[in-house]
Parts: sequence; C-alpha cells; structure tokens
Amino acid sequence: MTRAATLAEIAREAGVSTPTVSKVLNGRADVAPATRERVEELLHQHGYQRRRGSSAPSSPLLELVFHELESAWAMEVIRGVENVVREEGMNVVLSESAGRLSLGQSWTDGVLSRRPIGVVLVLSGLDQAQQAQLTSRDIPFVVMDPAGDPGQDVPAVGTTNWNGGLAATRHLLDLGHRRIGMIAGPRPMMCSRARIDGYRAALETAGVTVVPALIREGDFHHESGYREGLELLRLPDRPTAIFTGNDLQALGLYEAARELGLRIPEDLSVVGFDDLPVARWVGPPLTTVRQPLTEMAEVAARMVIDLSRGHQPATLRVDLATTLVERSSTAPPPRADEG
Repeated sequence: MTRAATLAEIAREAGVSTPTVSKVLNGRADVAPATRERVEELLHQHGYQRRRGSSAPSSPLLELVFHELESAWAMEVIRGVENVVREEGMNVVLSESAGRLSLGQSWTDGVLSRRPIGVVLVLSGLDQAQQAQLTSRDIPFVVMDPAGDPGQDVPAVGTTNWNGGLAATRHLLDLGHRRIGMIAGPRPMMCSRARIDGYRAALETAGVTVVPALIREGDFHHESGYREGLELLRLPDRPTAIFTGNDLQALGLYEAARELGLRIPEDLSVVGFDDLPVARWVGPPLTTVRQPLTEMAEVAARMVIDLSRGHQPATLRVDLATTLVERSSTAPPPRADEG
C-alpha cells in the first residue's frame, strides 16, 4: 500500500523526531506512553503501513497470543496452529496478553518487534489502539474464542457455546434431574454468557424454574470449581446435577464432592465443557461438551495466513459445532427431585 505520509511528515505533525517515529514502528519500549499513543494515532490516520522487505524474518513467524498461557486447554490450541504452520514452513511464537508472563508490558510491543506475518489472539480482545498498531504495520489478526464482541470488521473463530450449554442441560433433564446447578466462567466473557444462556434456555423450555442461587460464577480454573462446588453441595437442598463452564472446573467439583463424601454419578451428576484429554482419564470419565479447540485453531491459523497473502476470507465469523460426549459422570438422580 502506498504511504499517505512519510515518517518525517508524521514526526513533524506529532512534534517528535523521525527516529522516535521509527522506534514506535519497530515496537521499541523506550518511548513515553503519551508519545507512543500520539504517533500511533497519526500512523493510523494516515493509513501508514510498513512495507515488507529484507528486514522480515527469513523464517516467517505466526504469533499466537493467549490471555493466559496455561493448562491443557492451551495445548490443544497450540497443536492446531502447529498443524497448519508446519505445512507452511513457518514457526510459531507464543506470548501472553495478561497473566504471569506479561511482565507489565503491552503484548503488542513484542509483536511489533518480531514482525510476524500475522497474529492469532486467543480468549482475549483487541482495543482500538491495538488494532491501529497492527494495521499500521500491515500485520493481520484473527481472534479465536473472543472474550468480548470483536466488532463486525474483525475476523473471529468461535464455537456454538449456546448450543453446548443447551445440550449439556437437556442431557441432565432427560436423565430426570430438575435441581441442576451451574458453575459458570467469568460473566464478562462472551463464551461464558452464552453457556449460561443455553443452560437457562434448556430449563425454561422444560418448565423448570431457574434458581439464581444454583448459578455460581467461577474463573475457568480448578480452584473455582472446587470452591463454588463446595458451596453448592453444602446447600440444604443441594443440586443433584451440576453443569460446569469448563472441564477444569468440573475437576475441582470432583474434588469438592469427594471431600463431602458424595459419589459421582450415584449422588451427583457432572457435565463439563471442552473435552480435554483429561476428561477421559478421570474417575469416573467425564461427560462433557466437546469444543473443537484444535480445529478452531487450525481455522484461525489458515485465516490469518490467507490474510497475510492478501486473500480476504469468505466470512469474517466462523463458529464450529459443539458435541455432547456422554461418559460415566452422569446418571438419573438418586431420589425424586423436586425443582
């Protein structure tokens, strides 16, 4: 793309030196935040895009950015991206947008300094300033399982979270459960809200009252499944079944049930979400909603590679289907359940 303004012109307009503008373009950290923001805005306004040339890496990089890089969930995503980049002769760089590895620095600083062919951003989102940074460097991006609404113009890959929540809860209803609890993920996240909505829709369609006290908010980690599970199972009229927002919370719930002397599925039925490999190994094996994480990552990686080559996708939003996987953690309730 032809530059609408030279670096010197942008520098004059921003009231800084040309080397400072160059530092911003190259993702250097030694620029004051206010100056960086002013330069970024001018780069965006002028539609400045870096030309790819001899400074590009000899082995192309695809940047995979996680909100937090941990758990088997992330490994399934990494596997999917690796499947694609291996065929393309590329390499993958992993980074965090938050969490213990971010060191208080914007994740975009590292991305801009490495100049990858594109970015796949997982379980997070892009604000306007970050979008402007990537766009001005001609770095395409795709959001996988976006935390919030990515916007109509942002390519995104997700899954049918609402249908998954509906299927999980209907399975428990079909077994005869009526007092069904839920340990959800963080409410601000789109996937978490969609799973809660699917749970609610299943209960309402079956004529079962939604009891707010049976819905608890977790954080998609094992500890919140354990903590919220203990609270639900200590209720005077405890639930006979619980749907958790992901498999890690289900494992925490397993621990809470064992601590209270409850058997799964004889005393408590449990359904998870994700179908991580551990879901098959725990005792009893976990009934869960399969989220096709590896396939989602493959689609996102192919999409961002196509964008880097100037090919626009047929659609900017792709949602892959979820599937209920029935195992041994669910059974009919042990007694008549009055909801």
